[in-house]
Amino acid sequence: MPTARILRRALALATALPVVLTATLVSTSATADAKSDFSVKPFMGWSSWSVQSSSNPDYGTKWLTEDHIKSAADSMAKNLKQAGYTNINLDAGWNANWNWEFRTDANGIPEADPERFPNGIASLARYIHGKGLKIGLYGGAGLQTAIYDKNAPIVGTNCTTQDITVYPLTKTNMWGGDWKIDFTKPCAQAYFNSIAKKFASWGVDFVKVDGVTTDNIADIKAWSQAIDQSGRRMWLTASAWPVPRDAGEGLAPWANSVRVDTDVECYCNTVATWTSSVDNRWEDLPNWLDVVRPNYWPDLDSMPINNNTGTGIQDGITDIERQSVMTFWSMASSPLYVGGDLANLDQSAKAILTNREVIAVDQAGVIPTRVTDGTLQVWKKRLPDGRLAVAVYNLGDTPADITVGWSQLGLHGSKKVRDLVNRQDLGKANKSWTAASVPSHGSRLITLS
Repeated sequence: MPTARILRRALALATALPVVLTATLVSTSATADAKSDFSVKPFMGWSSWSVQSSSNPDYGTKWLTEDHIKSAADSMAKNLKQAGYTNINLDAGWNANWNWEFRTDANGIPEADPERFPNGIASLARYIHGKGLKIGLYGGAGLQTAIYDKNAPIVGTNCTTQDITVYPLTKTNMWGGDWKIDFTKPCAQAYFNSIAKKFASWGVDFVKVDGVTTDNIADIKAWSQAIDQSGRRMWLTASAWPVPRDAGEGLAPWANSVRVDTDVECYCNTVATWTSSVDNRWEDLPNWLDVVRPNYWPDLDSMPINNNTGTGIQDGITDIERQSVMTFWSMASSPLYVGGDLANLDQSAKAILTNREVIAVDQAGVIPTRVTDGTLQVWKKRLPDGRLAVAVYNLGDTPADITVGWSQLGLHGSKKVRDLVNRQDLGKANKSWTAASVPSHGSRLITLS
């Protein structure tokens, strides 16, 4: 990530509250049972951060309001819900005013900013749930310094928030802005439990915990135990830009997904550009393929597939590139969540996002294998119905033919070929298949059977 992007991201997040919630896993031995409700499919939905991060004068941090979130929910219910998209995820700032001053109650539990969300999160959750959708919230790793300074009493204990930190005080998380928590102190878990209980009472379904490093593995574990006691299932994603690879194994028992790449946003007038930083995904995902698995999905960040033709913020990538994003995320079995202003969803984006044959590749919940790297890449994965999904990508600057030999895929004989993007059978192929004239930044997605 360019230095300027790091600084902008850190400035926006440095005062983020520690939303102390997690996924539903309590121990390594209980992984399969505790997370079984999330084990089959990566989540699908939308995140507000792409529009919040933009320098577009109509967006930025001021955009995150109750009315805009309701508008996003309305659009998802109308345009994307039938294809499986359900999550409406609020990112940083839902509990902050326009000056990024954060709100908590007397016990240090985060509260919605009354200017942005005058009716509160519980009311907003009822609105979103009423449309058959889910609501997600954002928080950061560690204990926010302002909560420490407040010395808030922790519910159900004789402790305060100053009793649960490491001493001498030590900074933690990726932006180094919050205090490290001492998990040998029982009141630390009690504090997390109190927040989890409040969020459960609001009806929260998803939590993104940001700034996670190897130093914060213990945080994620404690948050997982907090949500177990809350009585409500919530999806946890461990996030950063990206989470360091050396945290991968330690986070695996506790998080439902893990951010494996930098922010997709360009922090400019559009949502993203191809080089800042959509194309990083092809380079970075392979580093995580040995640790991610079902119910510990590789999170590639939001998809800049929303609006290239109408009013409002533009995606910043072409339709060809948007399709490559959808294909790559789906081959990765990454969570599929959209960036941009859903109120301005264009028809091309809707067609890409709702292609059920492509979505099925994602929702099959199979981690892929990279067959070839470089400019012309080939990826594969075996689907539960026995078909082999194969994707090819041209990451170069000129059109190219990409030939896939059966020997590369471990196949032999004649195979039926189906184009999933165009939803048409291409007949049979013997020993190899060639994707002809794949455009720059373009892709093809087929199944072989």
